[in-house]
Amino acid sequence: MKVTRSISSAPLGAQTWTERWEGSDRGLIACWERGREKAREDPALAARARAGELVILPWKGGVERAIKQGQKVGTLYYLAMWQGLRGDSLDISLTDEPSLVCTKTGMKVTYTLDETKYANSEPGAAEA
Repeated sequence: MKVTRSISSAPLGAQTWTERWEGSDRGLIACWERGREKAREDPALAARARAGELVILPWKGGVERAIKQGQKVGTLYYLAMWQGLRGDSLDISLTDEPSLVCTKTGMKVTYTLDETKYANSEPGAAEA
């Protein structure tokens, strides 16, 4: 299943916890909308994300510094928030595991919903 939402879409508004996190989008829209809010709150952070930096956000997937392995695993929740922060439309497949390379550190991060993959990844890359 692909989760998409146009950057020109109005915010969803009030939702229950169940609607937000247990719907068919698995909470990705809520994360993306929070990224849009964060862009308004911190334009400098948004500019860094637009430049391709995988900035530190509340979800696992940002990169503060390079690690020896040269790559790590993050969550699709991070990717959704990052897309919103950048001002991009939400466009994520729940079954794909896309990868991005941080323009600041050169680190490759692969994003997934599989908790076993990102729960056991390298802890030294500074998640928030």
